[in-house]
Amino acid sequence: MAWFKKTRQPIKADRASRMPEGLWVKCPGCSRVLYKKDLGGTLNVCPRCAHHFRIPATERLGTLLDHGRWTEHFAGLASTDPLQFVDTKPYRDRLAAARQATGLEDAVIIATGRLDGTDVVMAAMEYGFIGGSMGIVVGEKLTRAAELALEQRHPFIVVSCSGGARMMEGALSLMQMAKVSAALARLDRAGVPFISILTDPTTGGVTASFAMLGDLNIAEPRALIGFAGPRVIEQTIRQKLPEGFQRSEFLLERGMLDLIVDRREMKSTLALALRFMGAGAARRPAGNPAAPPPLPH
Repeated sequence: MAWFKKTRQPIKADRASRMPEGLWVKCPGCSRVLYKKDLGGTLNVCPRCAHHFRIPATERLGTLLDHGRWTEHFAGLASTDPLQFVDTKPYRDRLAAARQATGLEDAVIIATGRLDGTDVVMAAMEYGFIGGSMGIVVGEKLTRAAELALEQRHPFIVVSCSGGARMMEGALSLMQMAKVSAALARLDRAGVPFISILTDPTTGGVTASFAMLGDLNIAEPRALIGFAGPRVIEQTIRQKLPEGFQRSEFLLERGMLDLIVDRREMKSTLALALRFMGAGAARRPAGNPAAPPPLPH
């Protein structure tokens, strides 16, 4: 009977895999396995179900600004743990880990560049840096960016991807909501366009302040947008929330958003909006409007 038994050789745990790791990713929307290089060609949007994967702030700037080139501003600002905060581990350790993982000093990049030939000031939030939370540095950089846009009279565009205020900085982080909103009010009085782009997720104090103050509020499809999370709301009101609650489509139906735009069409939509707002050709240099900007990156 031993002839009919199949002997299995034990698999060695330390045997190297023939398939390199990180080449494939499973889509959370349709469960399709996607080749990462192919996904990059669609701006990290699933070609089957159009699920929008989160992308780093640097990649966001590269997809929106002409030739993927920009000049970064206020890069040297960094949090100093003003409250000496400790929860499961010290806040200083969290900052150090986030800086090492992202290569950034904090959760937002401020850049100037051109979008379809129009000079713009752009801010892109980095979710990988403590959930894209807004602390003192993020609030200060956004305020300075709004002041820079006002000084140069260039449109201001903010791409939000954040869990809200950074509670490790307590009331100091909450103060940034008012500070950034006041800077945007000065932009509004001066007639300088401000466009807010909300991506998944945009929640908490970011939603409650600058993210919903745009002259034009644009969201990516199926983005989670709200103040408190759905689970917290359900536990508070003791009711089952409707299907799709706090998703961008739900907010669009109720007038909280102006547009939902696929990431692959975002740049062309922004260019059209800027021209409509009168910030297009008038911002281009008179000598050679088609020339790319000499902006290092």
